[in-house]
Amino acid sequence: MSAQGIQIQGNTFEGLAEEFGTPLFVYDGDVLEGTFRELRGLLPESVDIFFSLKANPNISVCAFLGARGAGAEVSSYAELVTALRAGVAPQDVIFLGPGKDLRELTACVEAGIHAVVCESLEEIRQLDRLAALQPATAERGSGRYGYGYGYGDGDGRVPVVLRVNPAFSAKGSGLAMGGKPRQFGIDEEELRGAKAELAELRNIRVRGVHAYMGTRFLHHEDVVRNTREVLAAAEDLAGRLGFPLETVDFGGGLGVAYFDNEEDLDLAALGEGMRAAIAPFAARNPRCRLIIELGRFLTATAGTYVVRARYVKESRGETFVVADGGTNHHMAAVGVGSFVKRNFPVVHLSRPNGPTSPTSPSPPTSPSGPSGPSGPSGPPVRRYTLTGPLCTPNDVVAKKVELPEVRPGDLLGVERSGAYGPTASPGLFLSHGYPAEILVHRGRAHLVRERDTTEDLLSKQRLVDFASDADPESGAGFASDADPESGSGSSPGSTSGSGSTSGSGFGSGSGSIPSSGPGSRPGSDVDGMP
Repeated sequence: MSAQGIQIQGNTFEGLAEEFGTPLFVYDGDVLEGTFRELRGLLPESVDIFFSLKANPNISVCAFLGARGAGAEVSSYAELVTALRAGVAPQDVIFLGPGKDLRELTACVEAGIHAVVCESLEEIRQLDRLAALQPATAERGSGRYGYGYGYGDGDGRVPVVLRVNPAFSAKGSGLAMGGKPRQFGIDEEELRGAKAELAELRNIRVRGVHAYMGTRFLHHEDVVRNTREVLAAAEDLAGRLGFPLETVDFGGGLGVAYFDNEEDLDLAALGEGMRAAIAPFAARNPRCRLIIELGRFLTATAGTYVVRARYVKESRGETFVVADGGTNHHMAAVGVGSFVKRNFPVVHLSRPNGPTSPTSPSPPTSPSGPSGPSGPSGPPVRRYTLTGPLCTPNDVVAKKVELPEVRPGDLLGVERSGAYGPTASPGLFLSHGYPAEILVHRGRAHLVRERDTTEDLLSKQRLVDFASDADPESGAGFASDADPESGSGSSPGSTSGSGSTSGSGFGSGSGSIPSSGPGSRPGSDVDGMP
């Protein structure tokens, strides 16, 4: 999408909003493909690109990237199933995360993925015990789910990659994930002393090393330096512990410039530096598979969060646009957890001929369409604070951004929103539910996630008939709040023990109430609540 254009591959945003409603996430397939192919062309051929589903677990986004050569890095059972159903081959899947449960470990064994990334010695022992209980080795990886290809070494042992928490710290990361006390990985000093324990394992085979140093790197020098250090640590550990170095996942963490004074990575310089760093390692380890795992970098610039203005109001000298979506769908843009509120790029999609907000970096361009007019000759602008509809003062999407006049009904777009949108947001807060998502491919807009309905939200809940519970003192049933004097305890639409929420024309659903959900955020400040 162009910075101030109102079309995406020939589709107007007004037309998309009319067809699919708002709030809406729109993904540009041209940008997705362009980003992947540009990076693929710059990295050494020995490096495989794995898509980190945590950034955007939409099955069609995964399938789109997988069809172009991306593997998948997954961190839950659902993400594993998503990647396999999206068509990613098991040998191009790795599973990591510090708290895998037995179902997830079993699924990894049965699917025959490239490797389980183990993050503690206890997890390694647990996986070894689990593998011993699985069917005959010839059946491992045979694909209970219909996807398995079996393990390439033929001995049936489960392949494992060791996630190491290195002794060195990352340089230039927006969020360091190594070199400090962390729940992730095995401390390098602990791993160095684990040779005897690893040698006792009979049902798993260590095949490599994983290290993820941090995220949101915006300087290519930092990425290259960290890659060199991870490769050196991997060779050292393989030599000390006596396992063949068949896989090294050196993380990734390539950043995207969201904010003022940030610039995107110099990809040409990154490619040159990575080739120089990897060439000597690859020469010494010609059979070693190298993996870079990326989420945000692959999808962020392809996405736009589209909201519609409901009200424009003044409050003590500040102008607010209250839109139909906010924190509940795009927590990253809201900036919860940041010390300083900074704005994602915001554009006016209904009247786009004004300048991009000066608080935003230069937006990405799309091969699918030209930019709209901009500059001093555009219409006058005002400062607006863009909020969502929620009952919390934290629901501020962008603060004091400059936009052409905004009126109720206008569409606004939060750009660079293709990563950590719905997947990292409290979509169940106030029971608004999750928004629709579409992917535009070759000019055609595909609905890739339906908008949540009220019935969707209620279908997993269960309405209890409290009147059927006996009074512990009298033995009689409790009266319903709806009719305290009737003694019957019945209310319209309720059924004893049925779990139904139907009745009175308000729909139905069944299922248990989860103890927590995507909308729960412990410790958040919601109208002053802890």
